[in-house]
Amino acid sequence: MIRPRTPSGVLELLPREQIAFQRMLDVIRRNYERFGFLPIETPVFELSEVLLTKSGGETERQVYFVQSTGTLEKQEEGLPEMALHFDLTVPLARYVAEHEHSLSFPFRRYQMQRVYRGERAQRGRFREFHQCDIDVIGKDTLSIRYDAEVLAVIHAVFAEMGIGDFRIQLNNRKLMRGFFESLDVTDSEQQSAVLREVDKLDKRGGDAVRETLAGPGFGLATDTVQKILDFVAVRSSDHADALARLDALDGLRGATETFRQGLAELREVLALVRALGVPDSHYCLNLSIARGLDYYTGTVYETILTDHPQIGSICSGGRYENLASHYTRSKLPGVGISIGLSRLYWQLREAGLVSGADESSVQAMVALMGDEHLADALDIARRLRSGGINTEVQMEPRKLARQFQYASRAGIRFVVLAAEDELARGVVTVKDLSREQQYEVVREELADTLQVELEQARALAGR
Repeated sequence: MIRPRTPSGVLELLPREQIAFQRMLDVIRRNYERFGFLPIETPVFELSEVLLTKSGGETERQVYFVQSTGTLEKQEEGLPEMALHFDLTVPLARYVAEHEHSLSFPFRRYQMQRVYRGERAQRGRFREFHQCDIDVIGKDTLSIRYDAEVLAVIHAVFAEMGIGDFRIQLNNRKLMRGFFESLDVTDSEQQSAVLREVDKLDKRGGDAVRETLAGPGFGLATDTVQKILDFVAVRSSDHADALARLDALDGLRGATETFRQGLAELREVLALVRALGVPDSHYCLNLSIARGLDYYTGTVYETILTDHPQIGSICSGGRYENLASHYTRSKLPGVGISIGLSRLYWQLREAGLVSGADESSVQAMVALMGDEHLADALDIARRLRSGGINTEVQMEPRKLARQFQYASRAGIRFVVLAAEDELARGVVTVKDLSREQQYEVVREELADTLQVELEQARALAGR
C-alpha cells in the first residue's frame, strides 16, 4: 500500500484553514474589482519558447516542464514544448502582445492563480503558490498617476484584510540611478548590482552592505560607499516629512536629469496618494527599497507589517518601461504589484495572525430529531438558504449530543431544532454555539433573525 503524502513545497490546508485562506482571496479580489481592474486567466502552462524568453540563468533552473506520456518515446533533443508558468508577469506580457488589438488601453487587469517554481523546499517557501497581481498597461505612454492609484489599491486590500498595522514603503529607481550617476557610478550593470545590494540593507545590515560595496566585486571608494549608505538611509515618518526630505535632496550637487525626474515623480505620487485618501500612517519613503529585478525602472513599492517586520514584504511591485518587448514592437509601459498569498498566509498563521480559521462557511445546521421529521428539517433548511444563510441538514438521525458535537467541531455557529412541540407551535429552537445561548424563533422569521445575528457579529469584528 502506498503511504499517502503530499509533495514537499506545497501548502495543503484543512477545510477551516482553507475557508480563512479563501476569505483573504475574496478580500483581494473585491478590492481589485472596486478599483476597476478586469479579471483574466492564462493557461497554467505556456510554450517553452514563450515562457523562457531568456535562456539560462536562475529562472530556467526553477522551471517545471510539462510533457505528456505519449511524447516521452518521441522526445527529441532540446527543451520540452511546454512549461508551467513561474509567475504571472510573463504570461501577461504574452497575453497583451497576442490580444493587443482587442484590448482597450490603458489595460487594467487582475489575475489570481497558482504558479510553479522549482525552489529548494524549505519552511515558508513553496513550489506551488497563489499569486494575486494587478497591472495597468499603457500604449506608448502611461501617466505617473497610475503609480499613486496602485498604492491606494494596496492600502484598500490590507486595510480590509485586518491583519495588523502596515506601511507601504515607496521609492523611485530613477532617483537612485541618478544619485549613482552623480557619484560617477555610471555603468548600467554596476548600477544594477549596487541596487540589488542596497535592496538587502534591511536584511543584511549596513556593515555587511558596506563591506560588500567596498569589496573586490564592486571596489567603490570608501567615501562613495558612505554617501550611498547615507542616501539610502532616508526614511520618512509622515506626509509632510516625506516632502521635506525630498526638498532636502533638491539641491544635490551634480544632480542629473534622471535624478530630477525621479524626484518629480515621487512628489507627484505622494500628492496623489493623499488625494486618494490613503492615511499618512500607511505610507512612507524608504530610499533603500530598490526591488531586486532590473525589470523596474521608476516607482517601486514594498509593504510590511509594522509590528511584524520579520515577515518581510507582504506586497511589492513597481513601474516598468516595456512589458512585452520580446513579443511585440509596440511599447507597453506599465505599473503593477503582486501579493504572494500562499507565503503570506503561512507566515500569518505561524505568527498567530490569521483571523477566521475557527469559523466555517456553513452558518447553520438543522438537526434531525427522527426520520419522521425529515420533511420539516428539509423545509427549514430551504427557507434558511432562501434567506441567505448557508445551511447544512443532518440527513440521518443521531443522538442529539453527537449532532451538537459535530456542529461544534465543524465551526458551525447555529444549530436549529424542531421537535414535536416546536412543530406544533410553529417555532424552532436555535442553539447559538458561539454565545452559548438558546432561544425560540417563529419558523417564518428564522432566516431574518439569524441574518441579524450574523450582521452584528460582522460589525463587532470590523468586517
